[in-house]
Amino acid sequence: MGEARVAISVRKLGLFALAAGLALVLVVVSGIRAREESEAKLRQWTDEQAIPSVAVIRPDARALQANIDLPGRLEAYYRAPIFARVSGYLKGWSADIGAKVRPGQVIAEIEAPELDQQLLQARADLASQEASASLSEATLARRKTLVASNFVSMQEIDERTADLSNKKAAVKAGQANVERLEAMTGYKNITAPFDGVVTARDTDVGALINAGGGSGPPMFVISDISRLRVYVNVPQTYVPAIRIGAKAVISVPEYPNRTFLATVEASSQSVDVASGTTRMQLVLDNAGGELLPGGYASVRLNLQRDSAPLHIPASAVIFNQNGLRVATVGAGDRVVFKTVTIARDLGRDIELASGLSPDDRVIAAPPDGLSDGDQVRVAGAKDKPETISARPDGKG
Repeated sequence: MGEARVAISVRKLGLFALAAGLALVLVVVSGIRAREESEAKLRQWTDEQAIPSVAVIRPDARALQANIDLPGRLEAYYRAPIFARVSGYLKGWSADIGAKVRPGQVIAEIEAPELDQQLLQARADLASQEASASLSEATLARRKTLVASNFVSMQEIDERTADLSNKKAAVKAGQANVERLEAMTGYKNITAPFDGVVTARDTDVGALINAGGGSGPPMFVISDISRLRVYVNVPQTYVPAIRIGAKAVISVPEYPNRTFLATVEASSQSVDVASGTTRMQLVLDNAGGELLPGGYASVRLNLQRDSAPLHIPASAVIFNQNGLRVATVGAGDRVVFKTVTIARDLGRDIELASGLSPDDRVIAAPPDGLSDGDQVRVAGAKDKPETISARPDGKG
């Protein structure tokens, strides 16, 4: 009996040990599985947190500004530098800077004694040539009366006729020379070519005057300032948007609270290679003489476009070794970089010339380190992001 009880106790103890072992194994296996599940959830959470959340916008097609401000220069509508046509000394002048002049008004007089002597000599030569021609004509007439009596041969008559023709030609040449010198004498009086204002005087009484315009500054400058030309250099991008006849608003430093209206009159129809701009000419009414030629002006030109340009926030533009680019969100919420061209920098907004379409989803403020093909989470999207997948470069 005692041995049987011992055998039963040993058997029960073995069964208990086996059950305890199985329970321990189950606990260990459950712990390992729970740990693996926890680690898997942690990895998944970590991967999800590694996906940057970005805010996206659509490029706006409305026109931010329908005009452009450019620097310009005011010039007189007519401007005539006055040079002397004869050499001599300035005898006197009657119009100083700022004086209003009329067409034909004498503003200065030149004393030219050499020209006066040349005119006297030319007149004397003409008188001598006329006298010689008269004598030759009288001689020919007398010789013709003697032809019938055979006292004069026809050869002599022909010679006298030719001599008279030469004398008459000399008289005409002398008359032309006298008229030329008389016309030159008229240039001793310097006159105004049109209604205007004397804007420069670079001569004085007694100054030596040289004929022509290549040996120094002009004696006077006459400017018509009742109208002004405004010259402005327009960047090539905006030339098609500025039409002939378009209106512009002019502002100048001396009148900070006033503006003046101008009209686009002409375009150079060419692009300057050095600056990439086209020169345009505007006309400005200045009947009151308030604006001064040669002054600086700020020109606001109206832009007339067939379609509104796209614009995006300035924070969306990335500039690095790859140039100017914009990060967009493509299919599968992956990053696609696009190269863009800027038309105008308007501060907070950028007006684009090319590179984007209205349907692109632009990342408003791309985070650092973003690369092509990166997975992103669009902030505010209704659908949950897809399962995280590896990047193209093999990184998790």
